[in-house]
This record gives sequence, structure tokens and C-alpha cells, in this order.
Amino acid sequence: MKGFTRAETRFSLCGLNCALCSMHLGGYCPGCGGGAGNQSCAIAKCSLEHGGIQFCWECPEYPCPRYEGFDDGDSFVPHCSRKQDIASARQLGLETYLARLEEKRVVLNTLLAGYNDGRRKTLFTTAVYLLPLEELRSVLTVLNSQAELAEQPLKERALAAAGLLQEAADRQGISLKLNKKSKKG
Repeated sequence: MKGFTRAETRFSLCGLNCALCSMHLGGYCPGCGGGAGNQSCAIAKCSLEHGGIQFCWECPEYPCPRYEGFDDGDSFVPHCSRKQDIASARQLGLETYLARLEEKRVVLNTLLAGYNDGRRKTLFTTAVYLLPLEELRSVLTVLNSQAELAEQPLKERALAAAGLLQEAADRQGISLKLNKKSKKG
């Protein structure tokens, strides 16, 4: 959006973890307010109208009607936890939240580099986005402890990683399936 820039591009204005988005990681999107490549965004426009706030929670009107039904669907990145992520960032403090986000990005990069058989990118991205950091650490610990796994074909390593992530999601009551927003009218 023209005129909309932000210093922080890893965590969006509305609560998306851009640092974990496959579009951002692939270099197709600079992150919220990061420059060329940004799509038109009603929330960015709203930010400009409210003095260029960096995060929606800084606005005295937050949460506003724009957040009704906000987390009902997914697209490239799961949108189902934006309000929860905003709450976490506020509670932990932005720097601590961003440090945890960076650790999640390292986990995602590890999964994509060593366990992606070409069919798991969406699953790995969704799992890293939604699962608590502690669960992700446990999954990597188990994967790293299985010395025999390193000698398996990539397809077998991918299945093992996907299985562990699914087990972690099941323990947390988290669905790793993307839910499309219902079309209006």
C-alpha cells in the first residue's frame, strides 16, 4: 500500500507472523509495510488513517469491528491465531515475542532443509506457525535423537517429521488443516 511502511516486518500490523509465512520466506513478500510487493490492505489503510500506528493494539479502538470474524479462515499462513498472537506479543513484550518467533523460524528452516520431500512445506509452515515453541523443540529433539533416521531416504524422514508434528498438534488440540473462509453472499 502506497505510503505504508513499518520498521518491523516480521510481525504484521494485524498480528500475522510474517517471519513464518512461506511467501515472506520465499522472498515474494517483504512483510507488512516492508516496501514493494505489499498488497492493498484495509488494515494498513486504517493504520494510516490513525496516524501510522505500527500495531493494531496501539489504537484506542482496538479491537474494532474489523476483527469480527477475523480469525475464521486461513490462506498462505494460518489466520486463525492472530488475536491470540497479538495477545502473546503484548503479554511477553514485543522483543521477547520476536525472539521466540525467530526461534520458530529456525525450526521451520530445519524442517524444510532436512525433512521436506517436496510435499510438506505447507504442513511444516502451518505446524510451526500454530504449535507452541516448546512442542516444536520437543519434535526436533526426537528427530535429532533418532540417529537411524538420518540414513533414511528423504521420504521416510519427511513422514517421521510430519507424524511427530501431527502428534504434537493432537496433544494440543490443534488442527493442522487449513480452513477456508466461507464466501460471503
